[in-house]
Amino acid sequence: MRSLAPGIKLITSFSRDSWYRFSILILTFVFYTSYHLSRKPISIVKSQLHRNCSNVIHPADLNITDNDTWCDWAPFDQNNYQNLFGVLDNCFLVAYAFGMFFSGMFGERLPLRYYLSSGMLLSGLFTALFGLGFYWRIHSLWYYCLVQALNGLVQTTGWPAVVACVGNWFGKGKRGFIMGIWNSHTSVGNILGSLIAGVYVSSAWGLSFIVPGIIIACTGVICFFFLVEKPEDVNCTPPQHHESVEQEPLLRNSSSNEEIFSSHTSTAVEPVEEHTEAISFSGALKIPGVVEFSLCLLFAKLVSYTFLYWLPLYIANIAHFDPKEAGDLSTLFDVGGIVGGILAGLISDYSGGRATTCCAMLIIAAPMLFLFNKIGQNGLPTTVCMLLWCGALVNGPYALITTAVSADLGTHECLRGNSRALSTVTAIIDGTGSIGAAVGPLLAGLISPTGWNNVFYMLITADVLACLLLSRLVYKEVRGWCGYTTRQRG
Repeated sequence: MRSLAPGIKLITSFSRDSWYRFSILILTFVFYTSYHLSRKPISIVKSQLHRNCSNVIHPADLNITDNDTWCDWAPFDQNNYQNLFGVLDNCFLVAYAFGMFFSGMFGERLPLRYYLSSGMLLSGLFTALFGLGFYWRIHSLWYYCLVQALNGLVQTTGWPAVVACVGNWFGKGKRGFIMGIWNSHTSVGNILGSLIAGVYVSSAWGLSFIVPGIIIACTGVICFFFLVEKPEDVNCTPPQHHESVEQEPLLRNSSSNEEIFSSHTSTAVEPVEEHTEAISFSGALKIPGVVEFSLCLLFAKLVSYTFLYWLPLYIANIAHFDPKEAGDLSTLFDVGGIVGGILAGLISDYSGGRATTCCAMLIIAAPMLFLFNKIGQNGLPTTVCMLLWCGALVNGPYALITTAVSADLGTHECLRGNSRALSTVTAIIDGTGSIGAAVGPLLAGLISPTGWNNVFYMLITADVLACLLLSRLVYKEVRGWCGYTTRQRG
């Protein structure tokens, strides 16, 4: 009998269920990569909208009235340009934070395939409209603010939907590691967005938005034709969300609903019925751990998004790189974020301590941020090293909370099999975090005129607060590892 070709052997070695699960990971990875790819251009283009025109050679036939601002793009040619950039960021982020609290509820009541597809098509439209302002020669701040706000609203369709979709296909077993790898889409999207925007930023910055807009619109079409929301839709086996006693749950609730991270018990998980009624907003807040992780993410995302929107401008101002070089160098922060997200998931899977993993990384991040501000400009090798370290430590906890922790809490045992809570829980956690994402860049815009040192002090303070908010959960995890049991009330 002839032997099969090696490639065919590889294909047939995996089951039908495995191929479907793999395809869902790849598709949702590409979808959310495109979301972040379309958000990144504004941070790259900032240094082109306002630059030091005295060092730029102007055309001979151009009548110049102000040698310092002739090459800037109005209305960002004023002395308060940093405040205007902060307002522009906030229009997107406030709309995103506001919409996120409702997006999860819509996501649980509407087909995910339609919801994601329409969200990506609209995101492509509004991203492109920002870039068209260059060709239409629009100099109204209100136009750019309106486009940013509308884009922020439609971008909320992405995160709850992709996490809910992945949660529908994957159980708890190695969720931290799988989602740690999968969550690198955030950093990959930021890197690709920076590189694509950097290609056009110096020649025609409008294309820095139009090209990413076209890309995310195309992925919306792919989503419409190929996304499978649940295993049951194609007769695949649904995942096991709650482990038996031989496998320690990653987030286990005691019978009193007071213990969040319990010690080992001998009580098996009871069979549960599958409920189809979507959970309410208040009901999701009552799930143990949701409030603590949501508030922690508020401050963790404040730090991450301040870097996302202001790092290229900081590098350009402090290290004196041109806009393209600053944008390319800023991608190293996201490269570090990929490694940090994977390590956070791997460590938390091994230890069973989601909160402790986040807290440890946040503790180390605080002095690293201080060092980055002090020595980060002392040569290119130092800058590269500090960007990688800070990216890993800042984005690691952020990635873990928005993926594995959200999925754990959205399939918590106290829900007793209600599979429709995942999108709402994810939206609450990420929506609360998005408030911090809106506040961080705004504060950076207000504080940066007083000096970049003060911006970093603000970031370090936020990092410490994020750590403190997890202290109760860390205490419970440590008690569980030491063999203590929680005294139940009643």
